Amino acid sequence: SQSSPLADLMIENVAVGTVISTEGDKDGYVYGFASVLNVTKSQDAPCLQHLKGFCLKHCPSQHKVELETVLSGKTNRPAGFLLHSRMVNLPLEITEVLHQQLVLDMDWAVKNAEGGEKVRKSLDFGVFVRLAPTFPSDGSGAGVMYKYFDDEIFASNAEFTYTFDAPKTFGSEDKQLCTVIVMTKTGHRAAMKEMKVMVGGS
Repeated sequence: SQSSPLADLMIENVAVGTVISTEGDKDGYVYGFASVLNVTKSQDAPCLQHLKGFCLKHCPSQHKVELETVLSGKTNRPAGFLLHSRMVNLPLEITEVLHQQLVLDMDWAVKNAEGGEKVRKSLDFGVFVRLAPTFPSDGSGAGVMYKYFDDEIFASNAEFTYTFDAPKTFGSEDKQLCTVIVMTKTGHRAAMKEMKVMVGGS
C-alpha cells in the first residue's frame, strides 16, 4: 500500500494543503482533505513513482506521449497530483470550500512560500493529474459514475481522461474503476467556477 507514504508527503507539503476537521475535537477527526504534490520535487519517493507508473501503464496510446511529458518534470510549469478525499455525505458547500481553500493555498504559496523563488515556482502548477475513484454506470461497462461529484466537474474541464480497472479493495465485491483526469490550471479554475455555481454561488 502507498497510502501511508503519500500521507507523509502531504504532511511535509506544508505550503499547499487543507483539511476539514471539527474545531476543538480532541480526537482530531478529519472529514476531508485536499493537497497537490509536485510530480518531480518528490520524484524519488517510491509512492509517487508508483503513481506515475500506474498512470502510464494504463494510458491509451493516443495520450501516452502527452502524459509522459506532463509527468517528466521537464515542462515549463510543474505538474501536480491532485489528491482529495472526504466523507461522501459532506455538505456540498463545505466540499466547495475545501477546494477553494486549496486554490487560495496555491495562490498564496506561489507568492509567499519560504525557500526562495525556486520553491515558489515548484508550487505554480500548470497541470493537475487526478486519480478519481469511479464505478461502472451500468452493467454494460459503458460510461462511469464518479464517487465524488467534484471529480465529475474536473473531468468535464479536463484535457483528457481515461479509465481502467482499479485493484480490488479488501472486503469489497463491487467492481471499482480508476479514472485519470488530466487538466490544465485553466481547466481547474474553470471547474472551480462551475462548482461554485452548482453549489449555489454566482
